[in-house]
Amino acid sequence: MASGSTFSVIGADVTITGNIAASADLHVDGTIEGDIACAALVQGETSTIHGAITAQSARLAGKVTGSITARELVILKTAQIEGDVHYDALTIEQGAAVEGRFAPNARSAAPAEPVRALSAGEAA
Repeated sequence: MASGSTFSVIGADVTITGNIAASADLHVDGTIEGDIACAALVQGETSTIHGAITAQSARLAGKVTGSITARELVILKTAQIEGDVHYDALTIEQGAAVEGRFAPNARSAAPAEPVRALSAGEAA
């Protein structure tokens, strides 16, 4: 992230149709119909994203239909993912629903960290 403290919020009552590119962190509670590229993404439980996600880090709690590419990816128990997932480090809470393939990022020079599943009471 360029400035270190900048973030944008897309509220629950907002629907965006089109691609989003942000150099800052992005918090999405609304609906996105398009691809997202940002430094860090936090998705709320009621949020829906239909499109590809590319981020340095992503914390997903809502519904995503599309591919996900992130260095550090946390999939929370409320998440519903339909699409392929590419990661360097991956954490999945017990109860998350994912339909797709998991693969470490191809461009990563170091071996990827293993997939880590969390128990219901453990925090990510």
